Amino acid sequence: MNLSTVSLDEQVLVKQADSIPDLVDGVAHARLYGEPLFNLPQDLYIPPDALEVFLEAFEGPLDLLLYLIRKQNFNVLDIPMAQVTQQYLQYVDQIRSRNLELAAEYLLMAALLIEIKSRMLLPVKKSDTGEEVEDPRAELVRRLLEYEQMKMAALELDRLPLVGRDFWRLQIYVDQSVPVRLPEVSGADLQAAWAEVLKRMKLTQHHKITREELSVRDHMSQILRRLQDSKFVEFTELFTGNPRLMAAGHAVVVVHFIAMLELAKESLLEITQAEPFAPIYVRLAYTPN
Repeated sequence: MNLSTVSLDEQVLVKQADSIPDLVDGVAHARLYGEPLFNLPQDLYIPPDALEVFLEAFEGPLDLLLYLIRKQNFNVLDIPMAQVTQQYLQYVDQIRSRNLELAAEYLLMAALLIEIKSRMLLPVKKSDTGEEVEDPRAELVRRLLEYEQMKMAALELDRLPLVGRDFWRLQIYVDQSVPVRLPEVSGADLQAAWAEVLKRMKLTQHHKITREELSVRDHMSQILRRLQDSKFVEFTELFTGNPRLMAAGHAVVVVHFIAMLELAKESLLEITQAEPFAPIYVRLAYTPN
């Protein structure tokens, strides 16, 4: 029993020793499926342009030329063409070896710099009119100054708050298809409005003793005819707007009020208000399409 146990432990130790890499003290380059990778595969292909480092990013030949001038504190109105052209050509040689299409526009500027440098080496001659010949660098200086102005303006615009970068617009969806529900007129509001009508009626009433048969149906017809001419009529205007009604006496006003209640009961008119404690309005009831 002991011999078989020892032999089994020895087999486990041998398997563990086979799995240990030869370079135990080395640093793994990476881990592949959880296992340390101490040596790179021999058939691993890395493209030449897999890793590119751009120390300075230029947006064109003028940007590069302006960078060389400003970095060395040269006077843009008196550019040392020899030194600037040499530095410019060194940069162009670097990008030509990497990207020929990108170097095309830089080569055009390089040719212009060489031309200006060559013209400056020639003897200066006066023009036929006796005026001094324009500096060969004048056109280049004008383009550089205009480009620098536009570049500074672009930086100022970039500092302004931008939607999606510095802030976001708040959007709220409002469903306008939902009909507006006006608040219901409570009994207390209607009672207060009726008390106001009675108060105004007392100011214009006359003491007369008469006997008159009053018809609620007749007053209902009067109210309907009154509301046909207006979309909304204020509750108090329904009574005070009729001088004959106010002068007819307390009983006639009461019958007129009962006629209005009967019309509301029969759903022939609606009593509404825009908000709590707002004036009460009366209008003809209608059925929406």
